[in-house]
Amino acid sequence: MLTIRFSRVGRKNKAQFRIVLQQHTMAPTGKHVAVLGSYDPHQKRAVLKIDKIKEWISKGAQLSDSVYNLCIREGALEGKKRAVKMERPKPVVAPVEVAPVEAEPKPAVAEVATAPAKVAEKVEEVATPVVA
Repeated sequence: MLTIRFSRVGRKNKAQFRIVLQQHTMAPTGKHVAVLGSYDPHQKRAVLKIDKIKEWISKGAQLSDSVYNLCIREGALEGKKRAVKMERPKPVVAPVEVAPVEAEPKPAVAEVATAPAKVAEKVEEVATPVVA
């Protein structure tokens, strides 16, 4: 399906847009079929090839909401503007479970000193064969 939409060109902080016809699956800055106009949002100036836009619409091309509203503002199409509003990202609020905090007793110095002896006992248990 072909779509008519904006393709951003221009420098950083000085955006300008081409109005292009391309497959709806392509990236907006990717390969396009035709350039149908341009738009400068800073000066609010649009240059549209109205006859080409109407021709592609008659062939079944779809307009993006922003391009549709621009065409209505410039008088290329008749109708009401579409609502174009970006949704705010909803903050992710994870339920927090409050568990009682139990303090683990710290090992005493005597227990730390006997730790090597416990390790030695475990090594002996593993080394001795189990007779059944």
